[in-house]
Amino acid sequence: MKLLEDRIIKDGIVLPGNVLKVDSFLGQKIDAPFIAKLSEEWKRLFEGEAITKIVTIEDSGIGIACIAGVYFNVPVVYAKKKANSPSADSYSTKVVSYTHGNIYNVTIPKIHLEKDDKVLIIDDFLANGSALNALIKVVEKSGAKVVGAGIAIEKNYMGGADKIRNNGYRIESLAKIKKLDDINGIEFC
Repeated sequence: MKLLEDRIIKDGIVLPGNVLKVDSFLGQKIDAPFIAKLSEEWKRLFEGEAITKIVTIEDSGIGIACIAGVYFNVPVVYAKKKANSPSADSYSTKVVSYTHGNIYNVTIPKIHLEKDDKVLIIDDFLANGSALNALIKVVEKSGAKVVGAGIAIEKNYMGGADKIRNNGYRIESLAKIKKLDDINGIEFC
């Protein structure tokens, strides 16, 4: 999506270690009208899927997922990252944070997912796929169906999206980055 690529070039900051900082419009500060345009595109891409819930992971995915929830007219559920052990009243799995390297339990209370739900996962980034895989596992533990994932920015060169797609999951990324470094900048697919 050229609109998102242009915004990444304009306002994104590339830091050492292949870190792309977009918190000026997609993270800590959310440009809601801009995210609405991304949500319109996800709504178009997943038209006809009968989605009943959107799931994301705390914390940077929450804002964009909520705006997408308005476009899909469905509730948004977010998974919490907890350092402690999961409880019996939650679906959970472990995930290693790409950004921080920490291991978390990703949990969603059982009361928020039902076996007949059709879930769209929304998140800001997809790098090595660990967060998305964790969300898929948590949703599937509930018996619900993962319809697909709407990702704002995919770091294509890291291979996480390819592994997940090869497992039969649909991923619709609005910007795909082919190369990223603090010297040469960003190259899109």
